[in-house]
Amino acid sequence: MPGPAPEELTITARQRRVLEQIVRRETTTPQQGRRARVVLAAADGANNEAIGRQVGVTDDTARTWRRRWAERAEALLAAEAEGDDAALAAIVLGVLADEPRPGAPATFTPEQIGQLVALACEPPEASGRPIDRWTPRELADEAVHRGIVARISATSVDRFVKGGRPAAPSEPVLADARAR
Repeated sequence: MPGPAPEELTITARQRRVLEQIVRRETTTPQQGRRARVVLAAADGANNEAIGRQVGVTDDTARTWRRRWAERAEALLAAEAEGDDAALAAIVLGVLADEPRPGAPATFTPEQIGQLVALACEPPEASGRPIDRWTPRELADEAVHRGIVARISATSVDRFVKGGRPAAPSEPVLADARAR
């Protein structure tokens, strides 16, 4: 038994032109292109299941982008009345953008992490530490001492310092000298 009919979605000729430009543009991310195709298909009257098959998304994804576009219809019409196609494109891309993800904000900035890694590259003697090599605990203490961070655990320091290392290749990357 089929579900309720999907919400009717109408777009103006200018909105269609901007959406089609977004789909064709080389700099468009795959997510933006997919979302623009969902809106175009919904405006053509396709139901969510058909959109999912046509665009390659789930019914729920088609329903989500249909709903988001409909919720912002008035703002899109207002932007269209005020500006040119570039301004409308900026608003359309805003509608097609990801919403903020849940979760806590990052505790440390990229600059702080970079300073921690740079500190790890310095010899401990330069900081007046009587050790041969940095330990995560010593790095954490020195980072707090220098004012890089207010506080940080040795585990976090260890994670940041080790995170920059490339993984070892699974196969040899140099040519075998014996093969000659």
